[in-house]
Amino acid sequence: MVLLLTAASCSKDEEVVVEELNFSIDLNLANETDWQMANEILRLVNEHRLSIGLDMLQKDQQYASAYAVDHTQYMIESSRISHDNFSERVKALKDRGAASVGENVGYGYTEAADLVTAWLNSPSHKRVMEGNYTHAGFGVMQNDRGQYYFTQIFYRN
Repeated sequence: MVLLLTAASCSKDEEVVVEELNFSIDLNLANETDWQMANEILRLVNEHRLSIGLDMLQKDQQYASAYAVDHTQYMIESSRISHDNFSERVKALKDRGAASVGENVGYGYTEAADLVTAWLNSPSHKRVMEGNYTHAGFGVMQNDRGQYYFTQIFYRN
């Protein structure tokens, strides 16, 4: 029961609304993600995708991860999970060649397996995980109390 109160996740499918913005990003942000946890999430997501006949996702350690870290930092600062400004991330990745973009976010999980299981048990998260995507970027970070926040951005070139 406590897990339900302290852990949450949310997903976002691509929105059609695209604004005229120049959303530049510092690629060094990608280095700030917890790559040990992110790699485990990617391994578990790819295991699931392979089990249902989908291609594995490739890890993006550049733009998608920089945008994911930026969003995770935003969620930590606001102390809530959200998809705020998702259309900006979509536009930025589409400007770099992405054909489609999706996003899952989460909070409070301490193990990659628990996060991925929660996403698989949520129809909207599962739909994103099983989407027609080729790559994934990660923003996996802890707040000052050691609580994890997650952003996984999926895209197809």
